[in-house]
Amino acid sequence: MFVSVDPRSTVPLTGQIAASIRKSIAAGTLNPGDRLPPARQLAHDLGVNMHTVLKAYQRLQEDGLLEVRRGRGVSVVGTASAATAALHNAIEDVIRLAHSGGLSRDELTDLLRRSW
Repeated sequence: MFVSVDPRSTVPLTGQIAASIRKSIAAGTLNPGDRLPPARQLAHDLGVNMHTVLKAYQRLQEDGLLEVRRGRGVSVVGTASAATAALHNAIEDVIRLAHSGGLSRDELTDLLRRSW
């Protein structure tokens, strides 16, 4: 399966699912036109709540990578460059470090703004 999660990770499950799908798109494992499993099915397979999968799908739809159509399912519509995939990986690492260091989302956002 192209999606995996680590329940022990400090990265939220939604972020892990979105990152896993994003990586599959960047690697060419998933291509435009490919269909993803329904949220209920993927949630069952991963042992997570269906709404967790729906949030990940929504995030990827907002990024222009997926199309979510009620009654028609979820399909890949966009591609991600290798640079974008590398950036997302680096961001996931930063989020993991922030979680392990006890930083809140707002604190991390403020830190990023000051560093920019």
